[in-house]
Amino acid sequence: MTKGKVIQFRRGRHIVHERHFLIEAEGVDSKGKAEKLVGKEVEWKSPAGKIIKGKIAAAHGNKGVLRAIFEKGLPGQSLTTEVKIE
Repeated sequence: MTKGKVIQFRRGRHIVHERHFLIEAEGVDSKGKAEKLVGKEVEWKSPAGKIIKGKIAAAHGNKGVLRAIFEKGLPGQSLTTEVKIE
């Protein structure tokens, strides 16, 4: 199990993808290391105890950031909080 941090929604100039998030994982600092985590499950736990699950879809850029797609969109309060990557 690896810990990660939700950085931001996946977004462009005109659109925000509500279910797509950028995640920074501990110990992952290159695109090669990030691609090894593709397909792993991601879990975010809300302060109320609700768990929202997702999946690592791809690497994002060359610095080891991951792109995850969740089954439901995460709330805005999830930014800068911790996720579990299994």
